[in-house]
Amino acid sequence: MEKEKILSVTKPFEIRFSEVDSMGVVWHGHYSVYFEDAREEFGKKYDLGYLMMYGKGFFEPIVDLSIKYKKPLIYGMKPEITITYRPTESAKIVFDYEIRNRETGEIHVTGRTIQVFMNKDNYQLVLTNPDFYEEWKKRWEVAI
Repeated sequence: MEKEKILSVTKPFEIRFSEVDSMGVVWHGHYSVYFEDAREEFGKKYDLGYLMMYGKGFFEPIVDLSIKYKKPLIYGMKPEITITYRPTESAKIVFDYEIRNRETGEIHVTGRTIQVFMNKDNYQLVLTNPDFYEEWKKRWEVAI
């Protein structure tokens, strides 16, 4: 049996003072921004950026976002986020996330996003994988 190919990117980041509450803890709403930063980094590395997909005629809205808080992120901590692509046959893009403390390796947050394809001309949901996405999956050997 062939080993599944894993597409993943890890990005260190800094916690800004504006992202924490009076106790120095990152406000929960900022985690979705960290996930967005990871998706942009993934897009740069694997040629799956938002502008490229828009140029092909599609939006990719998030239809499902889950975040599991295991330990708080604290101002001054040195975290990193890892994003991992999860192959699927469906017309969607699925990513898993882990935010770790770079110094201790402890996992603080995990999460997942699911994005679908919408036609940019008429805002209709696309139920089959666009040609460019099928080609992308073959290129990176993640087609199911």
